[in-house]
Amino acid sequence: MAIMVTVKAGLHVCEIIKTLDVGGAEVLLVTRLLAMRSTDKRYTVVCLEASTGELIQRLRSAGIRVVDLTSYPPALRLLGLAAVVRRLRPDVLNLHSPLPAAVIRLTSRLSRPRPALVSTVHNVRYRVPTMLLDRATGWLDACTVAVSPHVARAVVSRGARDLRIRIHGVDVAEQRHAAEDAARTRSAWDVPESAFLIVHVANLRPQKDHETLLQAAATVVARDPRAMFVLTGTGPLHDQVVRHVARLGLDSVRFLGGVPTAARLIAAADLLVLSSAHEGLPVVVMEALAAGVPVVSTRVGGVPDLVEHERNGYLTRPGDPEALAEAILRAMLPANHARLREGARDGADLVDIDQTGAWFEKLYDEVRSR
Repeated sequence: MAIMVTVKAGLHVCEIIKTLDVGGAEVLLVTRLLAMRSTDKRYTVVCLEASTGELIQRLRSAGIRVVDLTSYPPALRLLGLAAVVRRLRPDVLNLHSPLPAAVIRLTSRLSRPRPALVSTVHNVRYRVPTMLLDRATGWLDACTVAVSPHVARAVVSRGARDLRIRIHGVDVAEQRHAAEDAARTRSAWDVPESAFLIVHVANLRPQKDHETLLQAAATVVARDPRAMFVLTGTGPLHDQVVRHVARLGLDSVRFLGGVPTAARLIAAADLLVLSSAHEGLPVVVMEALAAGVPVVSTRVGGVPDLVEHERNGYLTRPGDPEALAEAILRAMLPANHARLREGARDGADLVDIDQTGAWFEKLYDEVRSR
């Protein structure tokens, strides 16, 4: 169970995150680390668990050390995390998950030299006990980074020390390249040339409100036969979503399950749709805009920070399948779709991960020099 850690010279940044599964916060972290250009820093990522090795492999292939505590008994992972961080002796710690953050803030007080602490807030909601623990220990941070203006305004960010906002972003160049290869991607997934491809990429959890999405999809398909919905994702509601898709009995609504190349599927779409009840700042929205793909989404979380109604997409009320269907049908109209595509392409620079990588490099230098 013991994990051996070697130490090299140079400024050492340790990124702590609860999981390294394919989710929003995890993808933002991995994409940013892969975009780092510095030669005077080295990075270690420590996670409590990972159900797949996809993100871990991407990091390790780029020469970034990953310490995965999945092999630890769940009850001992937080203790294992504290022990690993103590052995790593990082110069800077960036804490991406509130419960591990609270533990590390307290235990790092015993380290000599003491690391500089940064917290990155990805969500707008925590469970009450978690939020109270986060607030009780948050004063130990050097600064806090919110991933969107909405997250910065949320209750979880109140009282944060030296609060800053940084929209993280995605690899814009990679998404633009994927968009250029859209025909091949669509062919690989048996999407007819005449289809208007509408993609929904989300974890299968209650907050994503697949019920609203599927009700809207049934309405759209009935009114415009060009529409083809493709859903991807994994999570606890898998069986429920599969049953609902089967009940619809529509060839134009497909569920693919987990798709490692979901970003390429988004880039090949005509439209990205989200039906979430609440969000932080969805990575899939950034991936869509980077590829010039318009977005129809519920007006939740940080989505309005990126999607401007009637410019690069449409925003609707949460939990309203009729409104979501009407917005999708409006986006499918040729003149509207062309205008929204142009707006999406124009806003791609806002979600460029290269700029975010450089921003964090400077932040780490700053907090370490205090």
